[in-house]
Amino acid sequence: MDREQEKLQLKQHIIKYLNLLHVTPEEITDDMPMFREGLGLDSIDSIEMVVMMEREYGLKIENPKDGRDILQTINSMMDFIEKGRAAKAAEEKA
Repeated sequence: MDREQEKLQLKQHIIKYLNLLHVTPEEITDDMPMFREGLGLDSIDSIEMVVMMEREYGLKIENPKDGRDILQTINSMMDFIEKGRAAKAAEEKA
């Protein structure tokens, strides 16, 4: 699966986990802020997104300050997912 397909899947997970019935994946741009003026998410939504990252991708966001950076946009979340996968692959080889 390429990065564009992964981003589409991530958008679908966000819509599902946050129950965003009025939003389609196409309406969420890759650099759209997730919070405030962008998608308009709040702190409760951020908790749901942390849960989503752990359930769907097996990645934990331990530090709330890191979470703020990671959950900013689709691109920042994809970067985190890709780094997490690379780290897991490196651990498995070691």
